[in-house]
Amino acid sequence: MTDVLAAFVSALADALDEPGVTGDDLATRLRLSRSHLDRMVAAAAGERPGAFRRRILLERSAYRLLTGPGHILDVAVEAGYGSHEAFTRAFGRAYGVPPNAWRGRPDRIRLAAPSGIHFHPPNGLRIPARDKVSSMDLIRSIVDHHVWLLGEMLDQAATLTDEQLDRSIEISVEGIDADPTLRSLLSRLVGQLEMWHANLTGQEYDFAVEQDESVQSMHRRLREAGPAFAGEVAELCGNDRLDELIVCPGENVEVYTAGAMVAHVLTFASYRRTLVAGALHDAGCNDLDSGDPIRWIS
Repeated sequence: MTDVLAAFVSALADALDEPGVTGDDLATRLRLSRSHLDRMVAAAAGERPGAFRRRILLERSAYRLLTGPGHILDVAVEAGYGSHEAFTRAFGRAYGVPPNAWRGRPDRIRLAAPSGIHFHPPNGLRIPARDKVSSMDLIRSIVDHHVWLLGEMLDQAATLTDEQLDRSIEISVEGIDADPTLRSLLSRLVGQLEMWHANLTGQEYDFAVEQDESVQSMHRRLREAGPAFAGEVAELCGNDRLDELIVCPGENVEVYTAGAMVAHVLTFASYRRTLVAGALHDAGCNDLDSGDPIRWIS
């Protein structure tokens, strides 16, 4: 989708409840000439802006006829038509039957559209995916977001005093991180990545590095372990190896699948990141959006 089409769709969605808005109005809001807007939208969506808008409003009208008890004239006015007759003609051309008959025997709401962009109840637009995104892609994105966010958290933690880093965090979960502090949580978050990277590459991990670790040391470890772990997850996903077994040596040897390991890392990391985000916020660092991945992935 071009930037112009994306901007047009956004402006159109905002103007759905403005029956009198025109194509010239939308062009003005986008700071484009009408002719330029027409050319760009037609090239990207296969419909000129006016036809695009009329189709969306007719799709919404069909939804209103199906779900609302209102008069057809009310639906017509909402769609920008000045009379019952004008709306009936337009609806009949689009759906093959007049609105009253369609309401009695409703069929599809969506009309054919080259762009695949349609009205989406109750009052929005549905835009098709630009690319096919698999579950593998999503897992990789979540892991990449975790590694990126941890780096951002360490950047902010580096600006704090030792007293702030070592202040006790009162909220905790039984069995996880006894007496957590900002320092200990960040060190464990980095350590979790390095620990599993070491396991996947047949190395040992020394937990002693996490004792009273400096933020600078955490940064150094993350620069290596973060991309390495993310790359290993990408390889496991890409080669359909998430059911591969991972042996964890120790006093009691345990065996897990690679998929279970990824789920474990992300679940515990989410809990710890939430505590870190809260502690950073209390320390005056409040621009991490609570660690939510929704905007980062989008």
